[in-house]
Amino acid sequence: MSDFVSGFWSIYVTGISLVSIVGCGVFLWMQSTAKQAEGQTTGHVWDETLEEFNNPLPNWWRWLFYMTIAFSLFYLAMYPGLGSFAGQYKWSSAGEYESEMKKADAQYGPIFQKFLQQDVRTVAANAEAREMGQRLFVTYCAQCHGADANGQKGFPNLTDNDWLFGGTPEQIKESIAKGRDAMMPAKGVKPDMDAEQIKDVANYVRSLSGLAADSIRAQRGKEVFGTACAACHGPDGKGAIGLAPNLTDKVWLYGSSEATITETITKGRANHMPAFGEFLGEAKVHLLTAYVYGLGGGVAEPSAPSVAAPADVAAPNAQ
Repeated sequence: MSDFVSGFWSIYVTGISLVSIVGCGVFLWMQSTAKQAEGQTTGHVWDETLEEFNNPLPNWWRWLFYMTIAFSLFYLAMYPGLGSFAGQYKWSSAGEYESEMKKADAQYGPIFQKFLQQDVRTVAANAEAREMGQRLFVTYCAQCHGADANGQKGFPNLTDNDWLFGGTPEQIKESIAKGRDAMMPAKGVKPDMDAEQIKDVANYVRSLSGLAADSIRAQRGKEVFGTACAACHGPDGKGAIGLAPNLTDKVWLYGSSEATITETITKGRANHMPAFGEFLGEAKVHLLTAYVYGLGGGVAEPSAPSVAAPADVAAPNAQ
């Protein structure tokens, strides 16, 4: 309630809150002092004989209502609720969160630090560390990559050995800590390619991975690929670490149908993996790195020099 963009909203919220509470009290008092004759009806009748009587409210009910009004005023004096006023206790959800985090750091910090001092491969082989890493993964990564890390359309599988930005511990840690941004430009705008050329290239790309393709279109598409796509994907379509995915394997981030590949070439792809380094801290990123590496897809050494570009874990792929 303290992050208002102007002082007006603080005054507005305070006014609405107080007027509402005081208004309830005034209304209750007016009803309590109104002349009511016990046994008389209001004149409302339902189902022929069901009448509404105009009896006064029971005293226990009225005083209970007065108590709730008094409690609400006391609560707003002690805790935040009146605009920017912090209350006598100065309590805030942010302060509560920070307090709990400090307690957690004091309790679990030594455990995280113990694993931080160890090599990623060593941590990945530790059962306790894997369990902690899995909990972190389920909390922060499973929404995109799935609880089993097998990924889904647009989000890569972390259990295989296909890594656009590298699968070494160092490269995986960089992806988690700094995040990744990846983009394939749209080729469906002249002078890049016309619709027929895009279809030819789609067939050629499918043939690279051993999928059924129109041989005539694939032959024509090979020539177009050499001028329009090879700069990133390489003349053989095998891509490069940190730059473009391998089009010759059977890994397809967005799907392998001709229609999907045509859409990818025509409209391009863009994807983003957020950075977790500042949010989680070095120790938790280290544990997450070890967990992902231990899923089975990590590699000991990079197969090619890493390019200073965006990430493996969310990179859009022309595949």
